[in-house]
Amino acid sequence: MAYESMTLSEFMEALGSKAATPGGGGASAGAGALGAARGAMVGSLTLGKKKYAAVEGEISALTEQAQALSRRLLALAEEDAAAFLPLSRAYAIPKDDPRREEVMETCLRQAAEPPMEILRCCCQAVALLESFAQKGSTLAISDAACGAALCRGAMESAAMNVRVNTRSMKNQANALELEREVETLLGEYVPRAQRIFDTIYYKEGQI
Repeated sequence: MAYESMTLSEFMEALGSKAATPGGGGASAGAGALGAARGAMVGSLTLGKKKYAAVEGEISALTEQAQALSRRLLALAEEDAAAFLPLSRAYAIPKDDPRREEVMETCLRQAAEPPMEILRCCCQAVALLESFAQKGSTLAISDAACGAALCRGAMESAAMNVRVNTRSMKNQANALELEREVETLLGEYVPRAQRIFDTIYYKEGQI
């Protein structure tokens, strides 16, 4: 069954089972999809309100982008599972098989791509959440903070799932390329997600 067709309880059961998939990448994608959806909710609750008529067009576009990102992240949970299967088979190749290293390297690179894309999408979601926090309905502003918190966890989880593959790569150039992108994205977007959360959390706490 496709993950996007599962109920939440079915997905949680699958995540907690001994099955290899869905794994950490799937969990990251799910958290990121939830985070993006919280942004879309802020947009949905802002649209049509006279108070926000001046930003109606912008909020509408942001909402569509957040909804698309949420769907993309759910699809990436499937892609992550599909990329892991060849790697799991590669690990079973005997260590004295001359093909093993080349096959492993290819599979590790392929397995690192879905969590890398999950990380990129979560960063895009954080950028959207900043706009929702600044321009969306104040009645739903806490949802932007919740979305940022979910995306922060998803980014760090996705980064871990990239790292678990790069650390096994023999091709250090490929590994370093991915790791540098991870560090660059985390260095920029984790603080941005935290600022969204802190600004709203402490502001809301004074009401």
